[in-house]
Amino acid sequence: MTVTGPDFIALQVRDLEAAARFYEERLGLRRAPVAPPGAVVFATEPIAFAVRTPLPGTDLDAVRPRPGAGVALWLAADDAQALHDDLVSHGVPVLAPPFDSPFGRTFTFADPDGYAVTVHDRA
Repeated sequence: MTVTGPDFIALQVRDLEAAARFYEERLGLRRAPVAPPGAVVFATEPIAFAVRTPLPGTDLDAVRPRPGAGVALWLAADDAQALHDDLVSHGVPVLAPPFDSPFGRTFTFADPDGYAVTVHDRA
C-alpha cells in the first residue's frame, strides 16, 4: 500500500456560508456541483479544496495561536499582487506582505477563521 499524495484539503470553519462566501467573493473560487453534507467544495485543480463544519470535538476557538498552525496552505493565483491589493482594500489581515520568491509574487493572509493562507502566482 502506497500513498500517492494529497487528494483533498478542507478547512473546518465556524460559519460555513460566511467562509464559502469569503473564498468565492475575495478569491474568486467557484463551488463544485456536488459536496457532502456540511461542506462547500470548490472546483479547484489539481486538488479539491473545501470549507466544512467542524468535526465533533473540534473547538476552533481553543486552537492557539490559530487554526491550522504548523500547516502551510498555499494557493495558486494568476496575479498575487492584485489579489493582495483587493484583500487589503476589504480589510483582510495580511500576515506576510508580498515579496518575490521562487514561486513568484507571494504573500500570506488570514482568512475569516484565522487560517494562514499563502498565495503565489508562479506554477
